[in-house]
Amino acid sequence: MTTNDTLRNLGRTDLKVSKIGLGVMQFSGAEGFFRWVFNDLQQTEMNAIVAEALKGGINWFDTAELYGRGRSERALAQGLKSAGREDDDVIVCTKWFPIFRTAANIPKTIDVRLHHLDGYSIDHYIVHQPWGFSSVEAEMNAMADLVEAGKVRTIGVSNFSADQMRRAHTALTRRGMILASNQVEYSLLNRSIESNGVLDTARELGISIVSWGPLASGLLTGKFHRDASVLARTPVGRRMRLQRQLERTRPLIDLLFKIAEGNGATPAQVALNWLVSHAGETVLAIPGASKVHQAEEAAGAMRFQLSKADTAELDRASRMI
Repeated sequence: MTTNDTLRNLGRTDLKVSKIGLGVMQFSGAEGFFRWVFNDLQQTEMNAIVAEALKGGINWFDTAELYGRGRSERALAQGLKSAGREDDDVIVCTKWFPIFRTAANIPKTIDVRLHHLDGYSIDHYIVHQPWGFSSVEAEMNAMADLVEAGKVRTIGVSNFSADQMRRAHTALTRRGMILASNQVEYSLLNRSIESNGVLDTARELGISIVSWGPLASGLLTGKFHRDASVLARTPVGRRMRLQRQLERTRPLIDLLFKIAEGNGATPAQVALNWLVSHAGETVLAIPGASKVHQAEEAAGAMRFQLSKADTAELDRASRMI
């Protein structure tokens, strides 16, 4: 069950989310680009993943229009229904894809998103990339219109720079609204937001940073370092990227195993725990899961707290890579 010590406000909204949510890009299906990244999952498997996440205290799920052209949204809705969860029991985030589109497309496609979610509200609607054919301000105004129309509750962005995030925040402030989140890559192996102004700006403006890729495509679980056969079974797109990083990351992975043993945890749980505590309450994380035990593991990362010494040691080790 979700407890008060695992919950945080999403930005300055009244949405209470668990420190760790579940990203469901893996529910996209092995189609098009995603067939090089993920194995296909049956709906029964996806139902079990959602149920395990909920059981472990995760109360919010992140999907997107791009993920299988709505397939991930539909699969998530089916998973939530299978688990017996009503709309008010969970928080659902999805994203509008801006590539080759203008802000005028935002109101035109929102009903498709709601149709795929099959009765689950859009609690948090996100502009997926900063690469649309309209300005940040135009996109935020279109998103604000959706809030006023009762189509979505809160607004976020993804992969926005510090300047783009500030512009989005300013545009929404003019409408009497707030920017709740910026979803960016952040992990022990990618800490660029600490030096490019994104994290500092988020803190200043009260915006949550939502980490995607918090386990660096599984690299921070240690499974690829400890068992070469796991890497051999990985879809080719991910395998080529992971192979290039194995040796340079080995000292950090060894440290994760050491700290995990001392905390009765796994390396993945240590990496996630560090992420949602190192920067105070500003950072949330959305690891994905293609197996039930991965959802259980993600939720379990909220059940312990790293010592200051362990946190500092991980900080130093990750900076040396």
